[in-house]
Amino acid sequence: MIVADKRRAVYLLHQDGMSLREITRRLHLSRNTVRAILKQKGELPLGPRQDKIRIEEDLLRRLYAECQGWMERMHEKLVEEEGLAVSYSTVRRRVHELGLGQGREQQRCERVPDVAGAEMQHDTSPYQVSLGTTPALVIASMIYLRYCKRRFLRFYRRFNRFQMKCFLHEALSFWGYAAKICIIDNTNLARLRGSGANAVMVPEMTDFAREHGFQFVCHEKGHANRKAGEERSFWTVETNFFPGRSFASLEDLNRQALEWATVRMEHRPQGPSRIIPAAAFEKERPLLVAVPAHLPAPYVCLERRIDQYGYVALGENYYWVPGTERGDVHVFVYSDHLKIYRQRKCLMEYALASDGVRNERISPPGLPAPPHQPNNRKRPTEGEEKRLRALAPAVNAYLDFALATRSGLARHHFVRQLFALAQHMTGALFIQTIERARRYRIADIGTLRRIARLSAQQGQIALDFTAEVDASFSQREAYEEGRLSEAPDLSIYDEMFQDDEEEEEEEDPNG
Repeated sequence: MIVADKRRAVYLLHQDGMSLREITRRLHLSRNTVRAILKQKGELPLGPRQDKIRIEEDLLRRLYAECQGWMERMHEKLVEEEGLAVSYSTVRRRVHELGLGQGREQQRCERVPDVAGAEMQHDTSPYQVSLGTTPALVIASMIYLRYCKRRFLRFYRRFNRFQMKCFLHEALSFWGYAAKICIIDNTNLARLRGSGANAVMVPEMTDFAREHGFQFVCHEKGHANRKAGEERSFWTVETNFFPGRSFASLEDLNRQALEWATVRMEHRPQGPSRIIPAAAFEKERPLLVAVPAHLPAPYVCLERRIDQYGYVALGENYYWVPGTERGDVHVFVYSDHLKIYRQRKCLMEYALASDGVRNERISPPGLPAPPHQPNNRKRPTEGEEKRLRALAPAVNAYLDFALATRSGLARHHFVRQLFALAQHMTGALFIQTIERARRYRIADIGTLRRIARLSAQQGQIALDFTAEVDASFSQREAYEEGRLSEAPDLSIYDEMFQDDEEEEEEEDPNG
């Protein structure tokens, strides 16, 4: 609002012949303002704005109830039925001012200043990355010290409450210190129920936090900006860590993530303040809570049993416990290793199998392999498939056709059955059977057996049953006795072929 004296001066200067341009330059006013003052002859405007639209509160409340809170429909009724030329944004603002609709809950996120030693933030985020040549979904877990902007990053295939405890213990033990509170969102694994200030934490996680010198605090619902530093850190991961890097495995991904978060980013200026996390952490250290060095690493205890071969099954692999009998044991699983106990005695300790290792029989390094190996363990069929594909190009093409519609257990069962079929006939008969099956697009093992039997009966494949005998064997007494014995009766096989032909004739009513 331009004061009355200034308005009077504008009017008088214009009456004295001064141009609008000169008045705007001397009095630091815009030309539109000067024109408006001259139109009002230097006087203050009387009364409120004539073009301001006023909407009665009772009318808004009545329309809000009639339209069930849909403000777009309220705007239509105000324009069409009430004749008010009001914009939608004005209607929405007035509804929120009256405390109606969702706007009454959308309060401004609290602004908390950066205080040394007061706060850290934790969150997770899923990412699709390539491990070698295989795309994989991984979960990124990051903890962030707000004041010094220090980070700790690690990736997991799956992330549960046990993994969260392992991650926080590893990060805080690496730093040696923790902030007094840890801000989390309302979907965090540490939360049991409620949200914001009313959130109740899982007792297990409350005890874990108390041991490490901090407590979990949930931000208010819809106030993700309360942990904006954590959100920006994930954006930095997407724009600075992933681009230009390749990862051979999950272990390689975590190795590079540790080096990026704790070495490269700690000595790089951060944000508009250009703060260096490593230097800021040294200043913040006296105000942080020291993490006790004697705290044990988180673990989960599982009940298992040593089988007749001396193995303990855990996850997708088998761990050998030499020199023991069958019986129940307790397996203590840590973040990177496991311990096998029986009656408070540690029998063996192993490093956990690497990511992607399955159906592996693991034994202690430096010791001979177990004398007896189980033959009923789940085994992959890559070896059988490679040997089948190497037989002939026709077999390779047939496998491409037959396996295109199979996956999982069905794929393994088919490859294993096909390999067993190849072991029970000559190579020429098997290849001709496969060629015929591919021509008619047959992918059933039972049908393949019938095709092979039919080819053998029709004489399409010359079966060579002769075998060369070493001359030294013919001099043996047992050989002479066997040579003079009666020929074996093989008529039972002829009857079996006749039964198969009769069954095929019965199945074909038009035959």
